[in-house]
Amino acid sequence: MIRHVVVITWTPEATAERKQQASDGLATLPALMSGLRNYVFGPDLGVNEGNADFAIVADFDDADSYLAYRDHPAHVDVVKRSIAPISSQRRAVQFEL
Repeated sequence: MIRHVVVITWTPEATAERKQQASDGLATLPALMSGLRNYVFGPDLGVNEGNADFAIVADFDDADSYLAYRDHPAHVDVVKRSIAPISSQRRAVQFEL
């Protein structure tokens, strides 16, 4: 299995409404993806200073399933229209479980 982890820092101009749109868009993706085993995301709890603002964790059957998700038009659209415009920083990593 492959785990995909993303952490995002929002821009100061990111409104609560825009952040909710990003979450709503992400919530539509699991039903469209094959090979996706687990998909969770949410805002940082604010327990530690300096953390990113938001995280996404997705588990896939294999690298091909991850690549299909990465390149899926619905995923690309959510990132382009809802996440990228309000992101100041995005970091990701994929590793084998």
